[in-house]
Amino acid sequence: MTTTRPDGERLLYGCMGLGGDWDSEGYGPADIAAAEAAVGAALDAGITVFDHADIYRRGKAEAVFGEVLSRAPGLRERITVQTKCGIRLAEGDRPGIYDLRGSSIVRRVEESLTRLRTDVIDVLLLHRPDPLADPADVAEALMSLHRQGLVRAFGVSNTGAAQIEDLQAYLDVPLVANQLEMSLAQRDWLEAGVLVNTPAAAGNGFPFGTVEYCRRNGVRLQAWGALAQGRFTGRQQSEQERRTARLVAELAEAKGTTPETVVLWWLQRHPARIAPVVGSANPDRIRACRDAAVREPELGHEEWYALWLAARGEPLP
Repeated sequence: MTTTRPDGERLLYGCMGLGGDWDSEGYGPADIAAAEAAVGAALDAGITVFDHADIYRRGKAEAVFGEVLSRAPGLRERITVQTKCGIRLAEGDRPGIYDLRGSSIVRRVEESLTRLRTDVIDVLLLHRPDPLADPADVAEALMSLHRQGLVRAFGVSNTGAAQIEDLQAYLDVPLVANQLEMSLAQRDWLEAGVLVNTPAAAGNGFPFGTVEYCRRNGVRLQAWGALAQGRFTGRQQSEQERRTARLVAELAEAKGTTPETVVLWWLQRHPARIAPVVGSANPDRIRACRDAAVREPELGHEEWYALWLAARGEPLP
């Protein structure tokens, strides 16, 4: 077993599950206690990067996290706080839309800072591309936030290589992260690279070249949905998922770790240095991911492929 010191950027904790349900107006003591337990479990697991978005639980996830910070002197200095903006949820008869106008970005950041009870956001991600966004306007807003010391670094989410390159051309600071849905269940990002020159390529919507662009330009790939909603660690819904889960369990037992860690190791083993986001609010499940933060991925070449093929359910082209 190869053990190393915890690497806070190897794993992130996703805070979408904090703050109670989506529909209630506020949060109470039980929600704060649950958030404290989840944050404590993440810290126990060696995780020091906490991922938010202004829309999570309609702002309550950030707000309850701010409560946790206020009750734990010194914690803010020990962690990295990341949040996102750019999605506006449906309100009344208006459907949900994307909004990356510069003025909207600045307003959303100011609101997030208030809810989080902090004076600076370490990393701000643009949550989804807005087709109407003017990259010059976006860049002006981001650089203003940076000059004021309100945001230290910027990234994107759910964004392709060409879109990243276009925005980067207007920025004086590098984009540092791209958060995508990536897991043993959601493999379009991986399949895109092997389906080239096959009929199946037409059915893969992932923007080919994005993983390579990010790796080449130092844009850290973050994987949301990394645990695949437990499909291979206890919530199997199909025979194929059950077969894959059995292999995950066998590898976990052989390597003295947990099935959750094996699922995360599968992502981390990729040379792009993918950083999974752990989104569970269950403290036990969060702690089950600890080895993914403190141990290098211990999957051999054939073991990694065995997991891919089991989840894929068919041979490679």
